[in-house]
Amino acid sequence: MTTPSAPGEDARPVQAGKVAEWLSEVFALNRAGINWPRAVLFLDVALVPVLVLWALGREEYLLSALFGALFAALADPGGSYGNRVSHIALFALIGAGLTALGFGISGSGWGWLALAAFAVTLAGGLAAAFGAHRFVTALLLNVWFIITVAVAFGLHQQPHITSYTWAQVLAWAGGSALWITVTFLGWLIHGRQDRPAVAVELPGDTSRRPLTRPLIMFAVIRAVVIGGTVAIAFGLNLSHGSWMPIAAIVAMKPSLEQSTLTAAQRLAGALIGAVAAALILLIPANEHGSTLIAITRGLEVVALIVLMHGFAIRFWNYALYCAAIAAGVLILLDLPQPSNFSAEGYRVLWTLCGAGFAVLVMLLAGLLAKRTTTTPPHPTAQPA
Repeated sequence: MTTPSAPGEDARPVQAGKVAEWLSEVFALNRAGINWPRAVLFLDVALVPVLVLWALGREEYLLSALFGALFAALADPGGSYGNRVSHIALFALIGAGLTALGFGISGSGWGWLALAAFAVTLAGGLAAAFGAHRFVTALLLNVWFIITVAVAFGLHQQPHITSYTWAQVLAWAGGSALWITVTFLGWLIHGRQDRPAVAVELPGDTSRRPLTRPLIMFAVIRAVVIGGTVAIAFGLNLSHGSWMPIAAIVAMKPSLEQSTLTAAQRLAGALIGAVAAALILLIPANEHGSTLIAITRGLEVVALIVLMHGFAIRFWNYALYCAAIAAGVLILLDLPQPSNFSAEGYRVLWTLCGAGFAVLVMLLAGLLAKRTTTTPPHPTAQPA
């Protein structure tokens, strides 16, 4: 005689199986996605502005130089050298303008910040009409603009650090020029032959497409979400609130399934990276004087190595990539205050909120689209 099972016992294995399936999807590995030569190249390029700005004692401009070099590399379309230089130069010029805008309006009210974020995001979304590659480069510029606003806003709250907008623009331009120099040397070394893009996994399509209604609506929705999250983050003066719009813009994909998966990977990566950074920042927490300076310089190198690993596994697994990037960035940001562990918690919280906003908006947009397509037209609107 069999004993009847409790009402919830049959559901538990099913729920456990769904959780395991979901985790396997979040941490699914693409074994062909590891690229160590590209990661080592990133480290070699990144060491140039690091050493120069260390020597000058101007670490507040390091982020602009690093992102200028990194994003210029990602925007490199490959092909003939003339075509590459023209594309990277245009990308660097637009990035310099956004750098000036971000650092220039950072002291303004939150309304101007939200309006600027809306406009930049809308323009970036409409860039999809010029091909998938230009949409990706526009997304990079969009993310950089949000970072500039966040960095400038943080620098305004530290009166002992002086940061000039023109110097930040020069640092961005210098980083982009550094990558152009690297491509020139590589072109000469390989006998002036055409070279592939550094990130061959990114779309390279530059063919134009019409501005359809779905494309325009997606661009508008993204712009509203990013403008709204910027307004919340800076209007309420949230601690480390800039992680909210960054998480939102990364998580927003054309479909709900893509948005949900990316949001989950982004959140998992932020959580893992925050825990790793907090453990590493325990090392200098109680140190002082020359010992603290030596440990700080050593951990800055550790952060660069962690970032190098992140770029090596970018297309291996997005969650682990986010973990490495979050850990490296958090170490660099929190070294001035290594005992402020609440900062990691806030960043994870705002990452969750930003990704949640993106998924919620895509869910509502999907439901609205289904209702629009399934609802019959009004009788008076039907042709005679």
